[in-house]
Amino acid sequence: MKKSVVLIILSLVVGFKTLSQEQENASKSTIAVALPNVDNIDVSREIIAKLLQIELIKLDMYKVYDEFDIQEGIDSDERFTKDCYGKNCLIDLGKAVEVDYIVSTSLLGFGGKTVISIKIIEIATGNIVKNDVKEFIDDESKVQRMLQVLIRQMHDIEMHPEVVARIVHDDQPIIKKNVGRVNNSGPRVGYSFLTGDLKEFAERPESQGGMDIYPGVSMIGYQLEKQYIGTENFSALGEMLFTVSGLEQGIAIPSITVMNGLRFGKSGWEFAFGPGFGIKRTSQGFFDTQGIYGERGKYWSKEEYNSSQYSVNQDGEYSEPEYDITENRDHKGEKWGLNTRWVMAFGRTFRAGGLNIPVNVFYSSMKNSGMIGLSVGFNVVKN
Repeated sequence: MKKSVVLIILSLVVGFKTLSQEQENASKSTIAVALPNVDNIDVSREIIAKLLQIELIKLDMYKVYDEFDIQEGIDSDERFTKDCYGKNCLIDLGKAVEVDYIVSTSLLGFGGKTVISIKIIEIATGNIVKNDVKEFIDDESKVQRMLQVLIRQMHDIEMHPEVVARIVHDDQPIIKKNVGRVNNSGPRVGYSFLTGDLKEFAERPESQGGMDIYPGVSMIGYQLEKQYIGTENFSALGEMLFTVSGLEQGIAIPSITVMNGLRFGKSGWEFAFGPGFGIKRTSQGFFDTQGIYGERGKYWSKEEYNSSQYSVNQDGEYSEPEYDITENRDHKGEKWGLNTRWVMAFGRTFRAGGLNIPVNVFYSSMKNSGMIGLSVGFNVVKN
């Protein structure tokens, strides 16, 4: 008995809700979208009409007829399938498909921009009740967003200013933080090969103050980006990269790199440059390149030499080494210092759905040495 009562109540609730929705839909004005005029844009008229139908449905202000609802009316007159862009033809189309309003749209690609105009005609009076035109950036992948912006603007529905600014064309230079933004902040991994003095330091035995590793190291870190100039085809960025290298070989080499980045066009090509900073240990010493004190090429710190037999001559007096004493990297050195370098990187951001994948080749230049390598990152696109 209780189950029967519950079922009856649920049936009444569902029925009442369905009736309410039907009454609400019945009270809405009907609207249909005519095939648009498309010039110099590689998107079909049918696709654009469908996208506009979707945006009208999202408004929840009309009962929107789709292409199947209006097909019979379109087939009734040959004019409706060709160039039905004039007001009289559109009114006749609206009468044929029996709607309250008809939407006419025009898209033109010209001069590095996309111009979209939309007008809504009331069939009963023949008046254009809403009409607007707007210039957008030249990006066919953003056509639906462009239609959304314009149709909502026509119905006095606000959109986030940042969303609008990214796709609206401006004849004047745009110096804004978020226009044309592709934010690649996110994790970074890579690999680099050491050259010059760094290569020697990497291969030098630990007993001589070296790292005793292969002169190639992995890199893992995180990059932060902040755009300070943005246009539709150019962005200037401040970038900061935190990395740790060499973990796979049992060492940790931390560094911070601060760069100025220049990103060009929709293809995502980028060039960046700036200083890098790290920590180094050094000692005063020399390399026995001639094998005077034993093993050829061995590094002698000044302290090691002074405590060796070679520092005292036959008369028991101190004997200066045969080489000039210079400051060199020494993993056992007592002197800590700031290691500086100049970094240059060139690469491109690839897109895979909602993912940005920045790939960069870089060179880090230091006195008498350097690092050359490749880095890859990823981050999720935020619209």
